[in-house]
Amino acid sequence: MSAPTVSKSSPAPVRAPHQLPVRRGSLARAVQRNLSAHGFLIGAVLCFSFFSWYPMVREFFLAFQKNKDGRTTWAGWSNLSYVFNDPAFWQAWRNTLLFTGLALVLGFAVPFLVAVLLNEFRHGQGYLRMLVYLPVMLPPVASVLLFKYFYDPGYGLFNRVLGIFGIPDQQWLQSTGTAMISVVIAATWMNMGGATLIYLAALQGIPGELYEAAELDGAGLWRKIWHVTIPQTRLILSLMFLMQIIATMQVFTEPFLLTNGAGPEGSTTTVVYLIYQYAFNFNNYGGAAALGLVLLVLLAGFSAVYVRLSRTQED
Repeated sequence: MSAPTVSKSSPAPVRAPHQLPVRRGSLARAVQRNLSAHGFLIGAVLCFSFFSWYPMVREFFLAFQKNKDGRTTWAGWSNLSYVFNDPAFWQAWRNTLLFTGLALVLGFAVPFLVAVLLNEFRHGQGYLRMLVYLPVMLPPVASVLLFKYFYDPGYGLFNRVLGIFGIPDQQWLQSTGTAMISVVIAATWMNMGGATLIYLAALQGIPGELYEAAELDGAGLWRKIWHVTIPQTRLILSLMFLMQIIATMQVFTEPFLLTNGAGPEGSTTTVVYLIYQYAFNFNNYGGAAALGLVLLVLLAGFSAVYVRLSRTQED
């Protein structure tokens, strides 16, 4: 009689003694890391919602409301009608468009030319970048008050310089012909540093072989800028052009401090300053919100059309 056979089965896998704790530890670290990331993200979203989205939504509703004797009632289109029938509304838009046009001529072209000039320097470029960006680091109020001192008709620096060449003194901020261009010059000096550094970074990313090929073809400085520099930085120029228009259409600090907002005969009254007047001088928060809503819709519409045209050109 044969002995019973015992089937041989494969041995069961032996689990490493520390494998499960290690997995639990890595899982705990992953959960903790994700919780920290989501915590920071939720905090940022809440701050952005409270300080950005909520004011926009509140402004939208306030544009169709009136507040009288502590009671808020729906006003329909009356706030918008009041704003459009105000003569200062159209004057403010003319001044704002004039400021935007002048600021594009100076504030858009000058930083690009300065960046092209800085890009040609091979030594001391870091110190030059610091000097260009220095006005941006100054408080805006201090910069504006500095220019207000320069524009003083009695002892201002600009009139002293003109006196050296025998040119009579100018009423920079007191004349309707020079008030707006004076504001534009101050705003350009204050804000050109950031745009210059952005342009300079874009210029340094252009391959040098393109300039060498242009030189072999006999291209001079201006032809290299027109045929190489501008096409290679077209995306940055397009973005900065859009941001420049959005920023200049909301100008407030410079005319408010230089010309007390309105300027001579209202020549520097801008849309944002008119919003300030509605809210804090006339106590008409509904009109201020309605005017702000008009500005928001126009800028959003312009941005959408501009982006659409830019995409069409790229395709």
